[in-house]
Amino acid sequence: MRLVTYTLRGWTSVGVVDDGLIIDVPRAYAMLLADRGVSDAPGRALAECPPDLVTLLARDGLERAREVAAAVIEQLPDKRDRFAAAGIIAALDDPAVQLRPPLLRPDKIICLGLNYADHAAESGAAVPQYPELFSKFPSTLIGPGEPIVLPRVSQQVDYEAELAVVIGRPGRFIPADRALDYVAGYTILNDISMRDFQFRGRQWLPGKTFDRSTPVGPWLVTADEVPDPQNLTITTEVSGAVLQHSNTREMIFPVAETIAYLSQIVQLVPGDLIATGTPAGVGFARKPPRFLQPGDVVRVTIERVGTLEKPGRG
Repeated sequence: MRLVTYTLRGWTSVGVVDDGLIIDVPRAYAMLLADRGVSDAPGRALAECPPDLVTLLARDGLERAREVAAAVIEQLPDKRDRFAAAGIIAALDDPAVQLRPPLLRPDKIICLGLNYADHAAESGAAVPQYPELFSKFPSTLIGPGEPIVLPRVSQQVDYEAELAVVIGRPGRFIPADRALDYVAGYTILNDISMRDFQFRGRQWLPGKTFDRSTPVGPWLVTADEVPDPQNLTITTEVSGAVLQHSNTREMIFPVAETIAYLSQIVQLVPGDLIATGTPAGVGFARKPPRFLQPGDVVRVTIERVGTLEKPGRG
C-alpha cells in the first residue's frame, strides 16, 4: 500500500494511491461507516482515520486505511462519479493536487552519516564504529511537488539519496531481531546538504537543516511491500547523469541494527523518520565537485519504493 499526504482545494489529508487515483482515507472511511449505519460517521472517521499520517500511525490506522481503499476500489465501476464529487477520490496527476511530505510533523527526524563504506572513503573519513547520528527539524521537509530552493548564502548545495524508515509503533530497547516489526514503511529522503555550512565546525547540523531543504516522498510504501530493506537498488540522477548507484546491502549499519541502537537512546514513536545514509557519488567528493545549480533536476529512485524527482531553482 502506498500512502500520500496531499492538498486539494484547501483540504490536506492522507490518501491511498492505486492505479493513478488517490483514495482519501478519512472521507472513504466516513462513507464506509455511514453505509454500515454508524451514527456520527464523519466524526468517528476523523478520530479513527485522521487526515494526518503521523496521527494515523499513532492510532493504528493502517489496516483501516487498507480496508477502506479496498472498499472504494470494489465499488469504483458503479460509483466513480459519486466518489469524485464527494472528494473520496482524486486523480494523482490532477494539476490541482499538491503532494506534500508524507509525514508533515514527525516527532523525530534522525539521520545517519557515513553509513556506506564507499561514501566514508570518498569523504576521507574512517568507517564509524557506531552509527554517526545527526538530526533535522520538521521545518526542513518538502514534498515531491515542491522544487529544491538553492539558498543564496550557500554555493555548495549537494544531493544525498537515502532510504528513509518510518516507525509504526512505539518501542524502547528493541531487539535487532524484532526491529523490523516496528517499521510502518519506507520512503525516499534526499538529504540536501549545504557543505560550506556543514564543514564550518565539528557538528553537521548547520549544513543539514536549512528550512525547506529536504525532499521526502513521493509516498510511504508499507513494510509488507518491502520484505528486505537490505536489498534495494538506489540511484541518483542529476540532470540526466547517473551520479549515485548502489544497493542498500552496502549499509554499514542495516535498518534493524539502526532501530535497535536508536531505541537504546530514545523511545521511538509512530511517525519517526530515520534516514539511513547515502552511498558514494555525492557532489563534494567528485573531482571537480558537482554541486547543484539552478535548473538541475534531481531524480532519486529506490527499488520497490519509487522515484522522487525535484527541479532546482535559484
